[in-house]
Amino acid sequence: MNADGSRARIDEATIEDVPQLSNLLQILFTQEADFIPDTSRQQKGLRLIIEQPEAGRIYCARLGNRVVGMVSLLLTISTAEGNRAAWLEDLVVHPDQRRRGIGGSLLRHAVDCAKQLGCSRITLLTDKTNHLAMQFYTRAGFTSSAMVPLRLYLQQ
Repeated sequence: MNADGSRARIDEATIEDVPQLSNLLQILFTQEADFIPDTSRQQKGLRLIIEQPEAGRIYCARLGNRVVGMVSLLLTISTAEGNRAAWLEDLVVHPDQRRRGIGGSLLRHAVDCAKQLGCSRITLLTDKTNHLAMQFYTRAGFTSSAMVPLRLYLQQ
């Protein structure tokens, strides 16, 4: 809930939202150890997801015309599950809107949408030093995995 008592509205992102979404990613990527903010790359990635719904969805939390939070849900196929699976990426709420339930609303919305899209699993990554994020996701039912992420960069 916002200071004036209004609730954030959650809906699917559009191309017109890309500048505001990119600003949120700038905030997120300054907090994450593995990523460097790069507006042109972030905007390109956002457009690719929005323009290709088979690749995933981006959901926005809005207060009026302002995008105050976002979450990306990327879609894939799991051979282990024999079904669709999702990667939850880029959950971020603007610092002046945190602790108002917006992140939880975005997460619940993404989980509900993943279920509706036929996904049997959602996987996410968070910085191992981000204890608040780990507590947030654990409270929502996420559990640790024995899998360890490895990364190979193909382009710089």
